[in-house]
Amino acid sequence: MKCSKRSFAGVSVLFALLLSMSAGTLNAGDADLDSHTFAVAQSAKQKCINTCRARYRDCVSRRQIPSFECRNVYQDCARFTCNVVPG
Repeated sequence: MKCSKRSFAGVSVLFALLLSMSAGTLNAGDADLDSHTFAVAQSAKQKCINTCRARYRDCVSRRQIPSFECRNVYQDCARFTCNVVPG
């Protein structure tokens, strides 16, 4: 659950930043800030995915449940914590 709290905080900050920017007029510098904001959001998402992968590896290494159940651990983490749509 750490990841979801961190992700929520990051998204909240990004949302606040975007709202504050929308009040002003658009100029060429806004495009750079938008791409930077997108990169930050992608970075947070990648960190969340990496956390899910670590959970999967930990699950497999413990050998307490079958490996297909560990895949479910990863998929649930990615879907519900990182908001990744299965592809």
